[in-house]
Amino acid sequence: MRVSMISEHASPLAVLGGVDAGGQNVHVAALSIALGRLGHEVTVYTRRDDAALPDRVPMAPGVEVVHVNAGPIEPIPKDEMLPYMGELADGVVADRHRARPDVLHSHFWMSGLAGLDAAHRLGVPLLHTFHALGVVKRRHQGVEDTSPPERRWLEPRVGREADGVIATCSDEAFELKALGVPPHRISVVPCGVDLEAFTPEGPIATRPRRHRIVTVGRLVRRKGADTVIEALAGLNRDLDVELVVVGGPGDVAETLADAEAQRLLALASDLGVADRLTFTGQVSRADMPTLLRSADAVVCTPWYEPFGIVPLEAMACGVPVVAAAVGGFIDTVRDDETGRLVPPRDPEALARTLEALLGDDEARRAYGAAGRARVESRYSWGRIAEESARVYRAAAAARPSSITVASGGTS
Repeated sequence: MRVSMISEHASPLAVLGGVDAGGQNVHVAALSIALGRLGHEVTVYTRRDDAALPDRVPMAPGVEVVHVNAGPIEPIPKDEMLPYMGELADGVVADRHRARPDVLHSHFWMSGLAGLDAAHRLGVPLLHTFHALGVVKRRHQGVEDTSPPERRWLEPRVGREADGVIATCSDEAFELKALGVPPHRISVVPCGVDLEAFTPEGPIATRPRRHRIVTVGRLVRRKGADTVIEALAGLNRDLDVELVVVGGPGDVAETLADAEAQRLLALASDLGVADRLTFTGQVSRADMPTLLRSADAVVCTPWYEPFGIVPLEAMACGVPVVAAAVGGFIDTVRDDETGRLVPPRDPEALARTLEALLGDDEARRAYGAAGRARVESRYSWGRIAEESARVYRAAAAARPSSITVASGGTS
């Protein structure tokens, strides 16, 4: 099949760790590459934010990234991109002379608007993945939600008018039904993990203390790094635990100058644990497994999380995960099997769980082994690509007069 991905702010070529660069970038890149390996032809359309970017970039066999002029050719926050979705749709439609797609797959609600427009003009089905829902964001962030007000009515429209919605977890599917998306048009296909890059075997980063816990994510308040710092302060000092915070706007110096990092440092200082807190700044995908392997546990405590790839990466490295019982974590982390689930925004419960886990070598080994087995059986990108392709074919079959889809798993 010929698949056109639309990912307005999350380029699969972007460096991760910035304010608007995270799991969606990984998802779009890895899914596209895995589809390419199955023999599909994938084109990813994303907004050009730098005049030096070439129009087209070959990314992997069968995968190409196309930079579309949509709005100012400069970086702009994702919440300010709504006015330019018509231009993004124009770019997708204008590229049809290269190879008219069999299906479109848009990512994030604004890309969905561009996708609806382009799919209508091209006469092809649109599948959509939200990655995050505004209704959930508003529930947790309230007045701190920076989404444009139009999201309240445009996002549900994308879900109701797309030919199908691909949710990444069962919790999201529940939310989509509440927004009026017909249940029969919802498919649950999770994110995946690179099982060749993230493995239990390989280099392990050195650590200065007896125990290490690691938390990974963008430096924004809703990711819950402060909960982990508060839990660190509640641990028995005799355990000799350090916390490594991965992510930020750039290198270590840039990250330490960031307002959220400054807030977290001040909190750590007030709690008397600043000497056990380390910021790494951005860490490359190539170096991430080495760092994860050095952890006794990877801790993920956001206020909410549509899916969350970090637990899968930790589990693939054979490292236990302690995660807040929210969103996709409820599906991926099996409590007391691959790690532990704790109440969200509860540093006391997190501290109790971590103290017990750090004091039990056998449990950590068992959780790590079970985690690796779980991702091998369920979360390989090859399997995720196959499941996505089945959804694409079903949507394409509903428009037999518009497109012709060859049979077979790799057509």
